[in-house]
Amino acid sequence: MSGYVHAAYVDALGGPDAIRYGTLPQPRPADGEVLVRVEATTVNHVDTFIRSGAFRTPMTFPFVLGRDLVGTVVEPAAGFATGERVWCNSMGHDGRQGAAASGVAVPADRLYRLPDGVSADDVVAVAHPAATAYLGLFTHGRLRAGETVVVIGAAGNVGGAIVALAAAAGARVVAVAGAADAAYCRGIGAAEVVDRADPARARRLGAACPDGVDLYIDPAGVNDLDTAVGLLARGGRIVLLAGMATRPVLPVGPLYTNNAAIHGFVISHATAAELAEAAAEIGRRVATGVLRPRDILELPLGEAERAHRAVASGETKGRRVVLRMPT
Repeated sequence: MSGYVHAAYVDALGGPDAIRYGTLPQPRPADGEVLVRVEATTVNHVDTFIRSGAFRTPMTFPFVLGRDLVGTVVEPAAGFATGERVWCNSMGHDGRQGAAASGVAVPADRLYRLPDGVSADDVVAVAHPAATAYLGLFTHGRLRAGETVVVIGAAGNVGGAIVALAAAAGARVVAVAGAADAAYCRGIGAAEVVDRADPARARRLGAACPDGVDLYIDPAGVNDLDTAVGLLARGGRIVLLAGMATRPVLPVGPLYTNNAAIHGFVISHATAAELAEAAAEIGRRVATGVLRPRDILELPLGEAERAHRAVASGETKGRRVVLRMPT
């Protein structure tokens, strides 16, 4: 690598027009870091929140954007060999510079080997939603085989990963999605699909889950707690991970008398150990085809501003943006 890298970065917090594309000095890995030549990165909703300041995190300017990357180890370090294919999904926050650069210094405990025979695009595209799904289902939702899971927004990037991982783990999945997405949801593992636009949605969910819902998970940010609490089996759990602006009414009585619980989490606070556990499962499930992106929009890194606008506006719903590094 030369003494500089191509990068999408900001000099100050702001809208998509704050994004700059140009060259920055090549990062120098500290002890415990690995220099990676990046092939591709992505844009997540959380990247737009960090860029705008909606999600506050320590940063130094110029600040390189982006969580996820796939690439190649440049020189041996921290147990990684030159030329190894690797990926990461936790750059760009908590004081770490981001992934949207042709060269990135990645902490070794946040760097994972790319499984043999898998597409780099598939891994980088599913990295963030699949890790979110894994943590929501297993770390915080405590999902067990044989349980019933209701997934709100099941056709989205995170929702689809939740459906696929839950079904692969032996759960019965009831998906809530638009009617046009019903076949897709069934194809990735949903046992039943309830139309999100159906006025009788709550009643239909109840009929689909006659013994109650063990885990109700909402990556869409709908946060209809009245419906959710009413569906829970004894000891059921609700996991919320989106919808910062929502202020739902919580029916406290039925919640606590049913030994039920609500848990909120954001992947930005996941520990390196939790992310590594999720990464191991992601690698296995991508290799076997359980996890795969529904659709990919490929753009050059120089169009990061366009990508941020598309993600923030909802234009990429059901699609993942892959930003390619210049050659």
